Amino acid sequence: MLSRLMALALACVLLAWQGPAWAVPTVNHVTDYLGQATPEALVPGADHYGPAQGTPAVVPALTGDKVIGYVYLNSDVVNAAGYSGRPISILIGIDTNARITGAKLVDHHEPIVLVGIPVAKIDHFIQGYVGRSVPEMMADTGGKPPVDIVSGATVTVMVIGDTIVRSAIKVAHTLGLGGLSHDEATADAARPVVNMGLIGAADWSTLLGDGSIRRLLLPVGQVNAAFREAGGPAAAARPEAGPDDDTFIDLYATVATLPMVGRSLLGEDGYQRLTSGLKPGQQAIIVAGVGRYSFKGSGYVRGGIFDRIELIQGENTIRFHDRNHTRLGSLAGDAPDFPDIALFTIPDGSTFDVAQPWRLRLLVQRQVATLDKAFITFDLDYTPPQKYLSLPAPKAAPVPATAATTPADAPAGGQLWRRMWAADRPGVALLAVLLAAVTGIFFFQHELVRRPVLYDRVRLGVLATTLLWLGWWKHAQLSVVNVLTFFNALRTDFSWDYFLMEPLLFVLWFAVAASLLFWGRGAFCGWLCPFGALQELTNRLAKRFKVRQIKVPFSVHQRLWPIKYVIFLVLFGLSLNELAMAEKAAEVEPFKTAIVLIFWRSWPFVVFAVALLLANLFIERFFCRYLCPLGAALAIPARLRMFDWLRRYRECGNPCQRCSNECPVQAIHPEGHINPNECIQCLHCQLLYHHDQKCPVMIQRRLKRERQAGMATPGPLPATPPKTAPPQNGTPAE
Repeated sequence: MLSRLMALALACVLLAWQGPAWAVPTVNHVTDYLGQATPEALVPGADHYGPAQGTPAVVPALTGDKVIGYVYLNSDVVNAAGYSGRPISILIGIDTNARITGAKLVDHHEPIVLVGIPVAKIDHFIQGYVGRSVPEMMADTGGKPPVDIVSGATVTVMVIGDTIVRSAIKVAHTLGLGGLSHDEATADAARPVVNMGLIGAADWSTLLGDGSIRRLLLPVGQVNAAFREAGGPAAAARPEAGPDDDTFIDLYATVATLPMVGRSLLGEDGYQRLTSGLKPGQQAIIVAGVGRYSFKGSGYVRGGIFDRIELIQGENTIRFHDRNHTRLGSLAGDAPDFPDIALFTIPDGSTFDVAQPWRLRLLVQRQVATLDKAFITFDLDYTPPQKYLSLPAPKAAPVPATAATTPADAPAGGQLWRRMWAADRPGVALLAVLLAAVTGIFFFQHELVRRPVLYDRVRLGVLATTLLWLGWWKHAQLSVVNVLTFFNALRTDFSWDYFLMEPLLFVLWFAVAASLLFWGRGAFCGWLCPFGALQELTNRLAKRFKVRQIKVPFSVHQRLWPIKYVIFLVLFGLSLNELAMAEKAAEVEPFKTAIVLIFWRSWPFVVFAVALLLANLFIERFFCRYLCPLGAALAIPARLRMFDWLRRYRECGNPCQRCSNECPVQAIHPEGHINPNECIQCLHCQLLYHHDQKCPVMIQRRLKRERQAGMATPGPLPATPPKTAPPQNGTPAE
């Protein structure tokens, strides 16, 4: 039976290996997804598609021989990289009047959607843009978002909404839909440019007075009124507390690369450092705020994206990530003190003309339920003062690269991960302490296990830290998806930048890779896996409440543990064909439900995770033993380990069976040897190895020492020897 399962798994791998993942990617992908939507669904009235045309490609939607609209893929037109760093692809239909007629999500790799947010909510958000015209979207200057943002997936839906709008505007201009046109040469000839020769410095009042710095002041009363006017009764019923004239946020914005502004607010040295680090033509802005609402929020700490602000100029929307952010403690000169000051560089590859008007959009959110929020936006408009501008002589200027010319799934710049590491420096330091503690436990394990009470307390402390801090607080739960993603990157566009963007996961993976050579997979599975810790702690509680434990016969156990290897091979085979399919199939891991989302998920996932934990109450680490694909993935390279730290007596297994009977995961065979593929390095067998009340060999040695001490001590010996627990299969000869 086992050989058949393994053969089936290998066949899946080999078949997947021949799949389309090795195909050479094309520049335009719209035709790859047309099969997922009928012409009628995207452009009502259309009965067939025409041939793709242009770059980026658009596909005519026809009724008979008449073109009534076009279909395109947003990620072909603009950069649609989401939270995952990979594109969110949406098929969009647009008619000849520049009105969006249909939209369908066809591909994404967003973890929050894969692991928790129902796709139906994302689809509902996307459908909210159907029926809107390009002129209407271009005229939008703030207020309530056109579609309710999905709570818990703010970054994802903001990217979706942004790319729908920007791509529609670009396609409408390119095709001349709805009377729109895009004569870039004429527009460029008439555009003013910044006069870089205007130097000097000015005080805060002067810069604020002449429009060099723009301000948005929102009192509490105005924000409450905006939520009431937005029509959301739940949000209106929870007004911001305090007097109406209290400051909700006092927001300021300016362009740091305007020479006079930069020198005034950053100082001469700061301005020179800024400009020397920018690429030719790259710009930067300063945003500062005070009040009860922060424009930074907390999304950038974990997700690396500032989800409360975005810069809008014409058809372009720019969102800032950690890699674009520098925190400023204060501004130079007589500028006020602000609790939040940020210097944002415009992302490389984005189109931003510092000589043209722009606006900073602030997203204000309000909690209306435990897992639900309402949103509204306000705009800070910025028009560069005329004193900074001049009209150049007409000349042919190079067209700046747009987001569409940057590969949508290109890796982020190397500076991003450095800033993410800097932002999570305390977490990295605490993880280093935890790893050092676990390493010390292994190196000095024989000194620790000689003290059973101390060992038990240390193990409980490490497991509790792993579950509560590493798992439920920091969400640093490794997954087989990480393994599949790594191998997929190796054979496509590998870049360390993607893996370095999650500092805790990267450090943990590095530690696991090193530990495989020393102790096998057990260092992670037995000590640093949050779900493994959850299983062990809940099983301990079950034992304390006298829940009867089920002893799986070893012959049955041997036939069950290979299941996890079959699961891993199937997942690996699927990933070679389509990584997204493998990511969904990896839901066999309950890690996301139980650890990342802490059971806040739709009921089928919760029921599955709870069922595994219930099984664990009767069979310790049930999931680890038989189903965990991550454990299987780690066990394979762990065969290369160079050391064997676990001590055994020659009597182990013949005749003594104590260790094999007490091993929490039955990793010790009845004949006495330890299966390193299944061992979780809990060190329980090493505690028994040194225990002179449980191990027959140690009992014999203790009794011998006591007899020798009794013979050397004057006086009568005890009438009866101390009672000891006899070994289950006889006492071996000394």
